[in-house]
Amino acid sequence: MRIMFHLFVVLFVVTLVTEAPAASFSAASSQAGETMNFSPEQVVGFAKKVEKILAGKGAYVAILARKGRPQSEMPEGMAFTHTAFAVYSEITTSDGRKVPGYAIYNLYQQAKHPDVSELVMDYPPDFFAGVAELEAGIIIPSPTLQQRLLAVITSPTYASLHDPHYSVIANPFTLGRQNCTEFVLDVINAAIYQTDDIKKIKAQEKAYFEAQKVNVNPLKLMLGSMFSEEVSMSDQPKQPVTATFEKIGQYLTRYDKGAEVLMVRPD
Repeated sequence: MRIMFHLFVVLFVVTLVTEAPAASFSAASSQAGETMNFSPEQVVGFAKKVEKILAGKGAYVAILARKGRPQSEMPEGMAFTHTAFAVYSEITTSDGRKVPGYAIYNLYQQAKHPDVSELVMDYPPDFFAGVAELEAGIIIPSPTLQQRLLAVITSPTYASLHDPHYSVIANPFTLGRQNCTEFVLDVINAAIYQTDDIKKIKAQEKAYFEAQKVNVNPLKLMLGSMFSEEVSMSDQPKQPVTATFEKIGQYLTRYDKGAEVLMVRPD
């Protein structure tokens, strides 16, 4: 079983006397064993709606986000907990038929090693299976950037940009830790600048990307890094910052002419 690689800040309640482990704002996974907040019919129906919207926009590659926690539990400036790529593909069904649809290219945490991530492909019903709220964020890049993204995702560059050392509040401007949204940002910039040189990618991100400040009590973050494997402050030289779906949306609508941001809710 894999736990989804989340983009959001973990808030911690730590009892030092009893040395209780930190309680994290962990979004429900679409993997087996996680809590289902909606029926399979609701999840599949919503996933189909998202796919129809993507297809209606003629999207070959889009950035897709989901809500693994209720909005009331999310830190300031953050709404979505996991971000990935949706790629228009020919999908083989369980009975051997080949049908058009979207494959989701994710960076997920490993269940037994929450400070380690891996690249996994799944499908929209898997992606939305464990959400807290049926709401999706979609960024549709310009046709030119979509073509470049597809070239990166289907090349060795995609895997080479993955750093398996995970932190839920990974700093997008430094190396050594990565979360799903930083990975998405790195892939986007590899496509924009047509390079697999991570140092060049980071230089461009520092110059043009605005990260989200992590507005969480410093003591909570410090305690979190002590008690939870999925939190690291090693890549945060100053006030913690991280990449978010919202900030990526602002980045692309500013610098990628024709990019579009959509929010999808149930009918």
